Amino acid sequence: MAWEDRTPFEAIERQFGLSEARVIKLMRQHISRGAFLRWRKRVSGRKTKHLALRPSGVARHQSSTHNKANR
Repeated sequence: MAWEDRTPFEAIERQFGLSEARVIKLMRQHISRGAFLRWRKRVSGRKTKHLALRPSGVARHQSSTHNKANR
């Protein structure tokens, strides 16, 4: 959930009880340094990662091919 750009930290905290700081610490421990640095750069200041900053028009994203049989 943390890797996905549209999942706010508040949703992660509500579902798993992990604060933003704890999520960051877990990400640092469980992914490579380069991947962590790219993730931090991407999510730092991102409005969609914080409900208070999120524009009202942003909803969950679902691919148009989600749950469809690949033929």
